[in-house]
Amino acid sequence: MNTVVLNLESIAHLSDEQFYQLCLANRDLSLEMNAVGELIIVPPVGGESGNQEAGLITDLEIWNRQAKLGKVFSSSTIFILPNGAKRSPDAAWVKLARWEALTPEQRKKFPPLVPDFAIELCSETDQLKSLQEKMQEYIENGLRLGWLINYQDATVEIYRQGKAVEVIQIPTILSGEDVLPGFEMQLILY
Repeated sequence: MNTVVLNLESIAHLSDEQFYQLCLANRDLSLEMNAVGELIIVPPVGGESGNQEAGLITDLEIWNRQAKLGKVFSSSTIFILPNGAKRSPDAAWVKLARWEALTPEQRKKFPPLVPDFAIELCSETDQLKSLQEKMQEYIENGLRLGWLINYQDATVEIYRQGKAVEVIQIPTILSGEDVLPGFEMQLILY
């Protein structure tokens, strides 16, 4: 199954609240919306990708429980970016002070902020170019550090504010740098 993009421009412009209600009414679908208002239906992933994603979130959560510096989020969380896009990274982390600055209502619904750190995992149903554009969108909206992990090509693209994308080979050990101090993640080929 491939990603489906619906252009709603000629019939509707969904507000943040309307998009939230649409997601609630269609809980079986994974939905996103880009900055120009196109509705994106994201296909489910298979067992291998789902297991890899779970491992990434687990490693991030274990570090965060020890560091107590922020909040970890799964791919089910949609963030409303400053450009209006509604995006859902495979794993994300937000610095605690930024999270606590949100109102209880903002925390309950789709948080109106870009994560400080995000991971996108390129599964067999993803198009690499689309994920690269998504990572660039995160950076343009304030993401401090992002990893695009592509096991099929055995590469990781590292996205940082104000720097060119760095591509490294798997196996590797990734560093959370100054965004996630002390966090390291070992990636091996399955």
